[in-house]
Amino acid sequence: METDTIAAISTTVGEAGIAVIRVSGRESISIVDSLYKGKKSLLQAETHTVHYGHVLHPETALPIDEVLVTVMRAPRTFTREDVVEISCHGGVIPVQEVLEAVLYAGARLAEPGEFTKRAFLNGRIDLSQAEAVIDIIRSKTDKAARMAAAQAEGRLSQLIRRLRQDILETLAHLAVNVDYPEYDAEQMTAELMQDRLQKVETEIDALLRTARQGKIYREGIATVIVGRPNVGKSSLLNALAQENKAIVTDIPGTTRDVIEEYVNVRGIPLRLVDTAGIRETEDLVEQIGVKRSHQALSEADLVLLLLNFAEPLAEEDRKLLKVAKEHTSVVVVNKTDLSQALDMETVKSLAGNLPLIHTSLKEESGLDQLEETILGLFMEGKAAAADATYVTNTRHIHLLKKAKDHVRDTLTGIESGMPLDMAEIDLKEAWQSLGEIIGDAVAEDLIDQIFSQFCLGK
Repeated sequence: METDTIAAISTTVGEAGIAVIRVSGRESISIVDSLYKGKKSLLQAETHTVHYGHVLHPETALPIDEVLVTVMRAPRTFTREDVVEISCHGGVIPVQEVLEAVLYAGARLAEPGEFTKRAFLNGRIDLSQAEAVIDIIRSKTDKAARMAAAQAEGRLSQLIRRLRQDILETLAHLAVNVDYPEYDAEQMTAELMQDRLQKVETEIDALLRTARQGKIYREGIATVIVGRPNVGKSSLLNALAQENKAIVTDIPGTTRDVIEEYVNVRGIPLRLVDTAGIRETEDLVEQIGVKRSHQALSEADLVLLLLNFAEPLAEEDRKLLKVAKEHTSVVVVNKTDLSQALDMETVKSLAGNLPLIHTSLKEESGLDQLEETILGLFMEGKAAAADATYVTNTRHIHLLKKAKDHVRDTLTGIESGMPLDMAEIDLKEAWQSLGEIIGDAVAEDLIDQIFSQFCLGK
């Protein structure tokens, strides 16, 4: 376990009202005190108090910046170590000079995620809670942030620990019957073990059923807007983003590259990609854009195919309708405020069972129906329940499936007449897999890999 003192900038570097430099470790208070000039020494400061003063240059003793210093003593801190936070003026120069002074005085520059890693190693949080911190930082919608916050508070951890305890009690009961038959303990029968393990399997299943929705809220839906030039792709991106992110003109081929933007559709983050219009073209730059459009299309979770209500169906439209049927897609017939030239019967025939939405982005009509359709496709028409526990992390999903497989193998063995003591191997594997979710049983290199995803200062 690391015991040296670390420091890092915990706020975004750049012009801002304030910036925060976080210091954690056994010597954090004395290191900052050696640079601090205020009414009293920080060494005598009570825990969780804020002190006004200046940070002095360690060599010249000249003031670097006017600061507020927050002193927090172990163990009531995020890392369970002594923590000092220096709030100075925002801006590249003052922040960097204060950090350099702290490092000169004896602290080490923290690695990405090292503060949260120490919180984990010191027992302040478990591994699933630590991963939730990343999700809070990266969340794109309020619902995604609330899910991550619930996990950070330990809601998923409590469920996992209860499941592990149920398996452990089953193993202990089995061990007593096998190793100490002389003790007057309840006999572990096949029926009793089946009953216990079926309950565990049911709870794991319930968690896994939340995985699809949870991953959507965490990672978003990779959504590609495709169509011929000038059908309103950029207008749709702007309408969903509720601001002008893409250039909109009447000139075909304005969008030469893919434009990405996260948008919030009823709490669901959509990673929206506005592609170059797909058509045959002699323009070399536009050809590159069309090629990238096809690449984005192949990687999409959702395809929004736009057609022009005011133009006849073109060969490119027919090709795109064929491609759209190979994906989860919605056909959006735009420009319904203009005179109809599109043969809707042919469109319906080519679209098959794909949802068909009519919009006029100019008049801002049809967007509500489009959002409801997307919600229905990916969330079965239901938004996330506020009190539910969702599994959002791919690593957790994999381990839950692995644990379920071991429980299912045990149940299958019991049903086929396998001796109960042979169930021990699979049950231990299930217990181990669940332990890896919360970090009770996990390799050190995996821990390093997880915390390397964090930003500096967290």
